[in-house]
Amino acid sequence: MHCPFCAHTETQVVDTRVADNGAFVRRRRQCAHCGKRFTTYERPDVSFPSVVKKDGRRVPYDRAKLQASLDLALRKRPVGAEQTDAAIERIEEKLLAVGNREIPSRRLGELVMRELKKLDKVAYVRFASVYRSFEDIDEFRALVDEVKR
Repeated sequence: MHCPFCAHTETQVVDTRVADNGAFVRRRRQCAHCGKRFTTYERPDVSFPSVVKKDGRRVPYDRAKLQASLDLALRKRPVGAEQTDAAIERIEEKLLAVGNREIPSRRLGELVMRELKKLDKVAYVRFASVYRSFEDIDEFRALVDEVKR
């Protein structure tokens, strides 16, 4: 493991903890050269399904894209990073549980909307309004009415 501060290759593990119900291991490390501490996370390397876009293209699943979508929907909302990470973990668990090699982007979007609805209603409406490409205000109003119920 390279130190992110000085790039020295010798680091020592100071503390190890299982995090998020065993989903990953958190290690606190200290550089043998500069003495600075940093944290690393280890998670199992699993194969996620490819995402099939509306136009038929197949792209690899990208956690960073999912994170960016959630962050955009949750921008300036009272939802912490831990809650967002937990939502991503739940979505990824569902992707793996399906066991398919491919998943339609529509299905992935539905999983995201389900998690956002639990986290924050405003973020859910933001995401859904873009994701569903509303044609008129009545469709948007129907979504807001659904959330109110």
